[in-house]
Amino acid sequence: MKIAVLPGDGIGPEVAAQAVKILSALHSDALQIELEHAAIGGAGYDAAGDPLPAATLQLARDADAILLGAVGGYQYDKLPRPMRPEQGLLRIRKELNLFANLRPASLYPELADASSLKPEVVSGLDLMIVRELTGDLYFGQPRGIHVNAAGEREGYNTMRYSESEVRRVAHIGFQIAMKRGKKLCSVEKANVLETSELWREVVIETAQEYPEVVLSHMYVDNAAMQLVRNPKQFDVILTGNIFGDILSDEASMLTGSIGMLGSASLDENRKGMYEPIHGSAPDIAGQDIANPLATILSAAMMMRYSFGLDEVADRIENAVKKVIGQGLRTADIYTPGTHKIGCAAMGDAVLAAL
Repeated sequence: MKIAVLPGDGIGPEVAAQAVKILSALHSDALQIELEHAAIGGAGYDAAGDPLPAATLQLARDADAILLGAVGGYQYDKLPRPMRPEQGLLRIRKELNLFANLRPASLYPELADASSLKPEVVSGLDLMIVRELTGDLYFGQPRGIHVNAAGEREGYNTMRYSESEVRRVAHIGFQIAMKRGKKLCSVEKANVLETSELWREVVIETAQEYPEVVLSHMYVDNAAMQLVRNPKQFDVILTGNIFGDILSDEASMLTGSIGMLGSASLDENRKGMYEPIHGSAPDIAGQDIANPLATILSAAMMMRYSFGLDEVADRIENAVKKVIGQGLRTADIYTPGTHKIGCAAMGDAVLAAL
């Protein structure tokens, strides 16, 4: 397995290093893993004047899977938009056609008290958000800022989806639902958006190929409320790029911390880029206090979705469960009575449990 490791910025290198520990430990005669590092985001700009250097993109193309840390930093905020770290992330998703983003949100029983909701609301939570990742407002054209006829600046973005873009991500959503609870809720805003009207029509058409899956529909504002009111009603949520971006971050807080959730971004052949859903958190970078578990769990998702190695994925996930069960916590999930440790120590603990 050729895995491209793109640590990125902020806490990205710290958390990625812990996942690399796990991947390196899995290397054996039966499971040969080759890791190669490259710069992306602000690190890419610093190294090559581009948030997605050509060499990084080529490495990602040649790899079987990509492990990403995080991108972004305050020092890059005043750069022209095409040079900002986040553009490197958007471009690699587009260049590799990583159109399906999988974001699980499941709660470890020991972390129920760390959630911002009552334990009885979130205990047993296990849902998957399938987010379309290469269309919608983030990529639609035309876009920009101009001076309008009244002489004032006006910003505009285009929400756009083609039928084929919706259909391909819908298939991913239904296929995942078939392996889970066979329930899929499609989230959009079809009452006011033509884009969402098309989304709903295509999802209904696609559902005919999956008669065992119970399909429901929900407007995004109601979905945001229901995630807080009764999150366990959901099994698989299928939604577009901008709605998925917002809802998946909301769902992350149900589990106690955004530092606990990994993600997978897949192309049509299940080649994927795997990353924690948290950002680069530059305010805590270099302090050894970041939570690496989301990145380690992203490595588990890599084994499951890109390589089809469910047993290896289970081993990693069970190691994380064991560490949580031992009462070891980074600062973001610490509660009185547990033992607070740093980023590297948490990686070492998972490695020992593995």
